[in-house]
Amino acid sequence: MLKPTTLAMILAGGRVDELDVLTYGRPKSALPFGGLGRVIDFPLSNLMNSGIEQVAILSQYRSYSLINHIGTGAAWDMLGRNRGISILPPFIGSNHKDWYRGSADAIHRNLDFVQYHDPEQILILSGDHIYQMDYADMISYHNEKDADLTMAFIKVDKEKAHRFGIGALTEEDGIRGGQLTNYWEKPANPESQWASLTVLCFKPEVLYKMLTSNQEKTSFEFGRDIVPAMMEEGYKIYGYKFCDYWGYTRTIDEYWQANMDLLGDDPVFKMDGWNFRTNLDHRSIRDFQPTIVGDYATVQNSLVNNGCRIEGTVRNSILFPGVVVGKNSIVEDSVLFFNNVVGRNCTLSKVVADVNTIYGDGVVIGSEVGRQARNVSVIGWNNRIPGQVRIGDGATIWPELKPGDWKKHIDSGELIR
Repeated sequence: MLKPTTLAMILAGGRVDELDVLTYGRPKSALPFGGLGRVIDFPLSNLMNSGIEQVAILSQYRSYSLINHIGTGAAWDMLGRNRGISILPPFIGSNHKDWYRGSADAIHRNLDFVQYHDPEQILILSGDHIYQMDYADMISYHNEKDADLTMAFIKVDKEKAHRFGIGALTEEDGIRGGQLTNYWEKPANPESQWASLTVLCFKPEVLYKMLTSNQEKTSFEFGRDIVPAMMEEGYKIYGYKFCDYWGYTRTIDEYWQANMDLLGDDPVFKMDGWNFRTNLDHRSIRDFQPTIVGDYATVQNSLVNNGCRIEGTVRNSILFPGVVVGKNSIVEDSVLFFNNVVGRNCTLSKVVADVNTIYGDGVVIGSEVGRQARNVSVIGWNNRIPGQVRIGDGATIWPELKPGDWKKHIDSGELIR
């Protein structure tokens, strides 16, 4: 177990525009994932499994869903005298009168919190990635190298490298890591394939100095500003190589694919043998009845959680608690969040649907039976889709549409292909 002097700071406050209506009312970190949990459950479970029990979550955009999910922190055993989770939203004070201006500014505004805990190392994480990682091994490597900063990197395809912070590493420690010799933030022509995971381990005194000097700048990001400034000043920076699954999930397609990676006889992303935790009190997950599968229902290669009732066909899909699939309906290649109710004779193909949506009888979304959808259709939360409506392949439906809104869309032909 690590000493309780590692303080973890999770950057969890942002909305990702590419995720469109799925982050309409929540930060990406609170987005449901995998049929039961939330995206932030992954860094929190990683921290728990790594023995790190002092955690702060920096939240900004529509925090209610995130705060409600975190609760007391008991779900991750982070409740007690020397362990806990603190939520740190933006605040107004003598020197601060606005939102967090960036990831580095968010940490800087909470330096009093950090210094109160007086940690031996500070671990800064993104709250919106899907992965399993032992931070203890990374911190051990950081201390062995007596590094001022250690960053986690993963090798990505060349055609995707321009989307990330990219580092050039020496080969001194082989597969474990190496010294950072150059760094580019989202370069147009990447010279390396090692992408930053936004997992950073700092010596506290170095972090305090860099954050303070950064306040004189006009940009306040770790990748864009802090890391290049440290390289320019000659600090010792190491890269820790991560060689396992990492779900970036910044776009709808990536989010859908990361969920699909949980399916199959040999899933790309395996969650067995690893202690994953979520808050079962959030949305009363623990109180749902067992799943009911009807006499004529079919479930193939799918994750179906408690509280579901299946009377139709479910293929290659992930259903969160409370989903109902009516008779003669087909749900395929889809992710349905909590309490979606699909009527009879419906077809949902390659759909990601937010919570509390009801589909009338005969609704078709994506493609007809026997035709595979090419693009993901996204349904915003709290909708009631009238019977017999056809919604085209790759459509986006905004949350909480009123009956008059549906009539307007249907009359104009916008939803029909």
